[in-house]
Amino acid sequence: MKKAYIETYGCQMNVNDTEVIFSILEKAGYSRTESMEEAQLLMANTCSIRDNAEQRIWGRLEVFNQQRKSRPGVLVGIVGCMAERLKDQLLDTGKVDLVVGPDAYRSLPRLLEAVTPDSPQMDVLLSREETYADITPVRTDKNGISAFISIMRGCNNVCSYCVVPYTRGAERSRDARSILREARDVYDKGYKEVTLLGQNVDSYLWKSENQTVNFARLLGDVAAIAPDLRVRFATSHPKDISDEVIDTMAAHPNICRHIHLPVQSGSSRMLEKMRRKYNREWYLERVARIRSVMPDCGLTTDVIAGFCSETEEDHRQTLSLMEEVGFDWAFMFAYSDRPGTLANRTMQDDVPAQVKNRRLSEIIELQNRKSLERYRAMIGKQVEVLVEGPSKRNPEQLCGRASNNMMCVFPALDRQKGSLTSVTVVDATSATLICE
Repeated sequence: MKKAYIETYGCQMNVNDTEVIFSILEKAGYSRTESMEEAQLLMANTCSIRDNAEQRIWGRLEVFNQQRKSRPGVLVGIVGCMAERLKDQLLDTGKVDLVVGPDAYRSLPRLLEAVTPDSPQMDVLLSREETYADITPVRTDKNGISAFISIMRGCNNVCSYCVVPYTRGAERSRDARSILREARDVYDKGYKEVTLLGQNVDSYLWKSENQTVNFARLLGDVAAIAPDLRVRFATSHPKDISDEVIDTMAAHPNICRHIHLPVQSGSSRMLEKMRRKYNREWYLERVARIRSVMPDCGLTTDVIAGFCSETEEDHRQTLSLMEEVGFDWAFMFAYSDRPGTLANRTMQDDVPAQVKNRRLSEIIELQNRKSLERYRAMIGKQVEVLVEGPSKRNPEQLCGRASNNMMCVFPALDRQKGSLTSVTVVDATSATLICE
């Protein structure tokens, strides 16, 4: 059997896609390897959401090409969002044998059969139906504890800065029955936690002849599989997260108390230009509702600095919202103009790079301070942690996440990986709870 090696870049959705790809490749006679040097097929599962994500792939392509030159017969493939966006540009390098978009992974066996040195293969057709619902992913996680389950694909929001609708296509929800089957299967195999994935999980909606399942119902049904199965989800959209979802979380102790709720900007003017379909007041109301029902719920977010026409006042409003909400943590980036997006076609990227970087630094500085405050506020509290394994810095200690998604480290004693354990927080950094 030949060996396939895949590097995964970007979000958790891509991790799940890689697991689907490995399952499909098995049918083509390839087994998974973590060693590039022994693989006959080298692939990168790519992300296009920011320019620096794509630049990393160009660098890895050079590494792959060295393997291709030194070991005749080795094939190189680029799959995922970058494959969808750049298509012919990748083939024109002469360093790629396969270019396959996110909806075309089923074509991999056929394309691999057809590849020759003079005939690279490409399939980047987007689909309105493909969800890979019938494919059992090959789990690639190393801890055997947490599994990702994709519940939907694509996105209909068309935020003005975002390339996802153009690289992953229209939104479609996966058959709820197949999701529940997969969740039961991973639980039966010993997994202790599942994360339900979608570009916007709150808009999940699946209909059959006799039932309609929205995200709140799906979330409750997955949680009901077993009381000791932890359930997480990502990502929520502020315009869609409903009281029903919040109440469902509160009603099930095994649904983790953490919501990733990307705000992007604290300025209503910027949010309108971004086509986010909510304003500052709406966002703050949703945060207030979450915390009124689940005071212990962790909140994380995404923030963009320097979007088109952003003023100092817009920036100050972002800082003030971050101060008011007090996020546990955030993904923070300077705006990156992406070809093909609405902003790229209709707006001017007019905030100078040095201004973007200065604003980003101020956002990061504020978030680091708020993170430290949020984590230190946990000192003295008892939390339940799912043990993931040894701490990277100290193998005599274990690590794992609390329900609110905060990372904890604590003495190993006789605790086992995959077990739930109660620990007491005795100290904290801005990213870790120190426990005993």
